[in-house]
Amino acid sequence: MVRSGRADAASAFRALVKTERLVYCTLRCELEILQDLADDPAVTEIMVNGPGAVFVERGSGIEKADVSFETSRQLEQVIQRLAAGVGREMNDLNPIVDARLSDGSRINAVAANIAIGGPILTIRKFNKSRMSMEDLVAQGDISKDAAELLARLVRARYNIFVCGGTSSGKTTFLNVLSDCIPPGERVIVIEDSAELQIRGHEDLVRMEAKSANAQGRGAVSIRDLIRTSLRMRPDRVIVGEVRGAEVVDMLAAMSTGHDGSLSTGHSNSAQGMLARLETMFLSGQDFPLEAVRGQIAQTIDIFVHLARTDDGHRRVMEISEVLGIRDGQIVLSQLYKYVPGEGLLPTGKELARREKLELRGGAD
Repeated sequence: MVRSGRADAASAFRALVKTERLVYCTLRCELEILQDLADDPAVTEIMVNGPGAVFVERGSGIEKADVSFETSRQLEQVIQRLAAGVGREMNDLNPIVDARLSDGSRINAVAANIAIGGPILTIRKFNKSRMSMEDLVAQGDISKDAAELLARLVRARYNIFVCGGTSSGKTTFLNVLSDCIPPGERVIVIEDSAELQIRGHEDLVRMEAKSANAQGRGAVSIRDLIRTSLRMRPDRVIVGEVRGAEVVDMLAAMSTGHDGSLSTGHSNSAQGMLARLETMFLSGQDFPLEAVRGQIAQTIDIFVHLARTDDGHRRVMEISEVLGIRDGQIVLSQLYKYVPGEGLLPTGKELARREKLELRGGAD
């Protein structure tokens, strides 16, 4: 029996190694001249603007890479192989591909029939090194006292919305905030494309939206996933990013006993995110604007705005509390503000809505 068990274990190990090698070799064949860039740990994003223009994000800036494809057809074949590897296809009828690779990296591709300079390919590499709040404090991306406040607010089940521009660190920050969720809670994660690395939670459910197939069938939207998540008895619902009408369902989840939910969205400021949320809400429901603002003000407690500064760092620029409605407008109270050369500083304003903190003993 012992020998049989060892043989089974050895066989399983060899199968795992074979699988890993197969995935690695497959990716090498798929990426061709881009493979060395993909292997470089300093490169976080690869951007191909046609066959002769390959750029990478490395460290704090973007630079042109010393590689190029010989023809548009060669680049197109790379894209088609990448897409086929995840069950997608790119052609004249399906000119845009947005998908996640087997190693966790995310690709976006645009075919030559709508991209004037040739096919376009963008690869956002999967970051295997998971950052912590301590790492962000050490880098100066957030102050220690602001980090401690956000940790307490997460534990106290405040609904927190993280906003910022493209590549401002929203996903990283959402990961960090999720570390503050107490163990033992049932956490449901919903994403358009799986990028979050939630850890430390045994009762974790992860769901990913699905695009329609070539026949236009089988699509599963973020809205569908949020709605079904509410029947799964969640303690917390984390929505990776809201981009449209799904904000209606997200806010409904936050206001129906699922406090402590987290999400992100694109904007240039916390105030700008409010305007975007209103627009997205109205795209999904025919409600009076006053009712929409009331819904937002009642459900979201805190906005955290991130941005990429001139030195290449992704920093917390402001932390603002939602106070409510005044004269028909949502009122924000800025608790922290980033000052160039000084960092994230308190504004002197105290947290006004302390009910959740007091209910949970200060969430220490």
